[in-house]
Amino acid sequence: MGFGAMGKILWVDLSIGNFREEQFDEPTARRCLGGYGLGARILWDRQKAGVDPLGPDAILGFVTGILTGTDAVGGSRYTVVGKSPLTGGWGDANSGGSFGPRLKTAGYDAVFFTGRSERPVYLHIGGGSAELRWACPLWGKDTVETEDILRGQHGKDLEIACIGPAGEKLALIAAVINNKGRAAGRSGLGAVMGSKRLKAVAVQGDLPVPVAEPELMRELRKKHVASLTGHAEQLHATGTPGIYEMCCAIDDAPAKNWAGVAAVDLPTYASCGGEAVLAKQKRRFACWRCPIACGGHMHAGDGEYRYREGTHKPEYETLAMFDSNCLNDNLDSIIVANELCNRYGLDTISAGACIAFTMECYERGILTKEDTDGLEMTWGNHQALVAMTEKIGRREGFGDILADGLKRAAARVGRDADRYAMHIGGQEIAGHDPRGGWSFAIGYGCDPTPGRHNQGGGLHPPALGVPEVPPDQKTGRGPYHKASTNFMHAVSALGLCHFVAGAYPSADQLVEALHAVTGWQDLTKEELLVTGERITNMRQAFNIREGLQTPFLHPDRMRGVPPKTEGPRAGISFTHEEIYDQYLVEMDWDTKTGKPSKAKLLELGLDDVAQVLWP
Repeated sequence: MGFGAMGKILWVDLSIGNFREEQFDEPTARRCLGGYGLGARILWDRQKAGVDPLGPDAILGFVTGILTGTDAVGGSRYTVVGKSPLTGGWGDANSGGSFGPRLKTAGYDAVFFTGRSERPVYLHIGGGSAELRWACPLWGKDTVETEDILRGQHGKDLEIACIGPAGEKLALIAAVINNKGRAAGRSGLGAVMGSKRLKAVAVQGDLPVPVAEPELMRELRKKHVASLTGHAEQLHATGTPGIYEMCCAIDDAPAKNWAGVAAVDLPTYASCGGEAVLAKQKRRFACWRCPIACGGHMHAGDGEYRYREGTHKPEYETLAMFDSNCLNDNLDSIIVANELCNRYGLDTISAGACIAFTMECYERGILTKEDTDGLEMTWGNHQALVAMTEKIGRREGFGDILADGLKRAAARVGRDADRYAMHIGGQEIAGHDPRGGWSFAIGYGCDPTPGRHNQGGGLHPPALGVPEVPPDQKTGRGPYHKASTNFMHAVSALGLCHFVAGAYPSADQLVEALHAVTGWQDLTKEELLVTGERITNMRQAFNIREGLQTPFLHPDRMRGVPPKTEGPRAGISFTHEEIYDQYLVEMDWDTKTGKPSKAKLLELGLDDVAQVLWP
């Protein structure tokens, strides 16, 4: 009887080209669910504290969840895990598409890499075997070219996760790309992959994923698709660009490097909204077997900016960072910037944030044309925006400075530039405003991966056993935030799409699917929340062992110090203590250091972790 897993983990030592397999057993799966639950457990056990994230002793993992590749709706995700070169702590990056399910049908729940290859290589898994192949001809190719070349060699059923030139050149904002535009974008793990001279992981196979009750799961899939809420309908109609205009109108989207108000500083923001994007979209793109199909492929660009037919449409975060945050209302330039990021393998959030930072420093006289390679980095200059994006991908000129993210760029620029670097703990802040977005305010600083909108605790089905808190209520959010984030950690570890989880009318649908896939009939949503709590405590313990002082601190601007003077969020400010402490107390983490209590770790069955943190 299956439990949604293939039962095998592949280890690859790139230094000597050695392979070995380990068992992924059912008790382990129930305790960590796969994904970054499994990843955090393995890196805690196998990786020493203090390793260089770009050194040969660092571990890099590609991990699926036990719902990945099953009939569970939205079971398309995989996670890349490792030590983040941006933050120096726990790093994970999540992506959809079809790579994750294909990794499982190729026979493995996870692949972990150690060491460093002398020459560029790629891993090929297919036909029941794994092999490292030389990737010298691929080195320097962009991600689109890499996918086309590898499919030409191995067949159209091949799925690929790869890096572009940015990852090869160890840009710390580099991403891992699959499906020519789906990104495991955050934490800088593309640089970790490049440091190992690992160009790609290429997988093919059609092994069935073992499921306890396959017929029941097929029936539940029909039921769950039919039950998805209006949230799914909106995403199907417009994708994430459909929320862009609303986010600008309520001052949730960034403007002018987070110092402005979109409705005031860029009243033409609708020119890059959902309908404008749809007018240029040729067809929808769906991740593996997803009924929502929120992605899109574009018509070819035929104006000032030429781009290939089939380029991925920009998602909300990309629009926010390259449009309103840079005061740029030229949609074609954003499509091109998005395509450049996908081809070079860059996180669009970080790249857009770096360009907005550059524009503000240029406006304030901290940077000049001589610094920026002759580019006039003025607000809204879309030609300069596109040119600088390419420079970041190539690590050329001033792009070389920006390629390592805002924290390091500001240090290299000097002259008070750090005041305008909108990052938390080294990670660029995602495109939702914490000033009044209280779930984001807590999540950006208290999650082990700072600055991340998808750990914010604002998206979950109801009926988790705690009362919901109105979005504008600052106080009393501890129990609500704990429950919702623990639920989302479980969702992520399972390999389930957050959008599908958010479209479920209740967590009961997820529990039903887990019963059918795993056979764990006694599993409850309460156990699922505890498992999510165990996962986030493992990730947090990793950071504490690395010596990080958490929770991470917002820049003054992002706390409303001083507050905005106009727009829907005028006058809003907060202190770290008032926004963090209620959650930290609820989690039983120290309010000054973020260290989980010994009692909490023991309660979660993390006795070995408690022995390290509390010797």
